[in-house]
Amino acid sequence: QLQLVESGGGLVQPGGSLRLSCAASGFTSSYYVIGWFRQAPGKEREGVSCISSSDGSTYYLDSVKGRFTISRDNAKNTVYLQMNSLKPEDTAVYYCAAAGGTTVQAMCDMLLGYWGQGTQVTVSS
Repeated sequence: QLQLVESGGGLVQPGGSLRLSCAASGFTSSYYVIGWFRQAPGKEREGVSCISSSDGSTYYLDSVKGRFTISRDNAKNTVYLQMNSLKPEDTAVYYCAAAGGTTVQAMCDMLLGYWGQGTQVTVSS
């Protein structure tokens, strides 16, 4: 059974940094995509960033390009989201998600896959 365990959320001031971690287990395939989605109060869910386990290809939401970096440690089955220069509009619940048989863009555009429980990120002074 696929399990995703997120960690690293919290409260940070504008301009600060946080690193989210997603530890995954239970994959039945060696090829999958892991992504980070978010949902802010009163807003639609959106795909923030996705990464492929096979070739490391990545996708980023336009509003986070240059500020967020997604990376993976295949040996640990863990994906990280380094978030720098955080803005109040980044405040949301961030969910880790995983899917097989898709591309990074498709997964992030269509919010595909199995989702974790989420971790709160609050950017506020």
